[in-house]
Amino acid sequence: MENIDKPTSEDYIVVKALENGVTIIGLTRGKDTKFHHTEKLDRGEVMLAQFTEHTSAIKIRGRAQIFTKHGMMESGEE
Repeated sequence: MENIDKPTSEDYIVVKALENGVTIIGLTRGKDTKFHHTEKLDRGEVMLAQFTEHTSAIKIRGRAQIFTKHGMMESGEE
């Protein structure tokens, strides 16, 4: 049985929507990059997303705050 409390070494980000309809898109690893997961957030909603052996990139459309181990940034136009 897998130990769910086991720490993971993969990086993650936190995305906080600053408007309705923010889209978060997970992109695959490998020879051809493809979309593999999409989520929509409304204003004030927060999502934690993790980079894994299957997810090499995360694309964000809309106004959002993105928190990483490197700091905070904003996406979208003001």
